Amino acid sequence: MTDPVATLLDILDVERLEKNLFRGRGEGGETTRRIFGGQVVAQALAAAYRTVEGRQCHSLHSYFLRPGDPSVPVIYEVDRARDGGSFTTRRVVAIQHGRPIFNLAASFHVEEEGQSHQHPMPAVPLPADLPDWRKERERMAQHLPEERRADFLRPSPIEACPVDPYDYVNPSPADGTHAWWFRVARPVEGPAALHQCLMAYASDKYLLGASLRPHGESYVTGNIMTASLDHAIWFHNPVRFDEWHLYAMDSPFAGHARGFTRGAIYTAEGVLVASVAQEGLVRPLKDRRKR
Repeated sequence: MTDPVATLLDILDVERLEKNLFRGRGEGGETTRRIFGGQVVAQALAAAYRTVEGRQCHSLHSYFLRPGDPSVPVIYEVDRARDGGSFTTRRVVAIQHGRPIFNLAASFHVEEEGQSHQHPMPAVPLPADLPDWRKERERMAQHLPEERRADFLRPSPIEACPVDPYDYVNPSPADGTHAWWFRVARPVEGPAALHQCLMAYASDKYLLGASLRPHGESYVTGNIMTASLDHAIWFHNPVRFDEWHLYAMDSPFAGHARGFTRGAIYTAEGVLVASVAQEGLVRPLKDRRKR
């Protein structure tokens, strides 16, 4: 059986074609219809890291321009925008079929000391105290059409369990605040940059769902067209993503066929390691205009 984590690590090992030009695999295993957005974020960050030494990414901001084609590779062109005394800036464009599908700007910072504070982690049960989410997914999948069932049950490199389980097949209106425990599914040796890329990949998996919950919808009902429009991450502390992290999310606004969501990612010990924000398309399928 294929190891999904090994596949993901191979996907993040982007190939250098030229000094500032890289190639990444298109297919990733999360879905067969289009490239998973988190994969493009993570590959673009990995390409940017190939041009940076001695500094860690502290923030990235990105836009999804076109759906990614999983049948062909993605070319990443890195612009070395700035190398300063403390900060380094990179811009990355992802290209398929001669057109940009995604762009990213990332900033990298030398290690410095400074004042520190953070919001506390929400008080939630630990993963070991929660129901087995895999069994719950298998139960829900029995009620899905066959063409949707395969993607819903596709093996993932990310192990996760919801703090407040939600029925994605027959959803009811729920609070727009939810939380998941998640991590890469097995131990991974590698530098801090790799673990940031792994977290960037996973950060796109659950976030937009927060904007659907108040309306009793989910990405599998077939009633809503969903797609990430932009994605931003601020890394606050070092990441070791083969350990459990809590992803606490909320959606303060949805309207005009867009949903806005935010996330805070904590270690199991309560250290805030990253903040995330995203706006996504949440268009009723009765209105199927092109994005």
